[in-house]
Order: sequence, then structure tokens, then C-alpha cells
Amino acid sequence: MAKKSQKRGAKKTISSAAKSHNPDHNRQLPKLNRVEGQLAGIKKMIEERRYCPDIIQQVRATRKALFGIESALLESHLEFCVSEAIQSKRDSEMEDKLTEVMQIFRSADSQGIEF
Repeated sequence: MAKKSQKRGAKKTISSAAKSHNPDHNRQLPKLNRVEGQLAGIKKMIEERRYCPDIIQQVRATRKALFGIESALLESHLEFCVSEAIQSKRDSEMEDKLTEVMQIFRSADSQGIEF
């Protein structure tokens, strides 16, 4: 297979898996399954032309559940991945992890998401 060339000026991303052992996030799977069910429920409510505030309430509940998953993943990243980079005492690894965390918060801020 031919290798695809990277577009000029595109950000080069390095897989975190290549750098370190990633924590197990399997605890999030039941929560994701619940969110998946909530989304199916919202879709059904829309198809059934249910009352707007009822649909909004379900959307908010789903968003809150996703936020809980996101928070748990961020906490895990800080506890394991960032901590591991700091303990390595390798400047480039520490800088990469701090940059990742800053990008997460910048992205959230640009989307109006509060932590």
C-alpha cells in the first residue's frame, strides 16, 4: 500500500498509545451504553412529536451523563498519563502532556463548556 502524505501545515498527531500504556476505561462502557439508550429515547420522542420541554429534559440528562464520562476520562488522563510523563522527567513528554491538557480546555472554552 502507498503511504498517504501529510498535508502541508497540518498538525502532526502522535498516538498516546505509542508513548505510554493507556489506562483501562472499561468502567465507562456501561455509562456509554446508557447514553446510547438515552439518545435512542430522544430520537423516539422526536419521532412521536412529544412535548418540547420533555425532549429538552432528556437532552440535558444525556449531556450531563456525557459530561460525567468526559470528567472521568480527564481525571484518569491526569492521574495516569500526565503523572507518568512527569515521573519520567523527560521534558518533551511532560510538555506534550501539558499541551494535550491545555488543548482540551481551549477546545471546551471555545465551545462554551465549563469545567
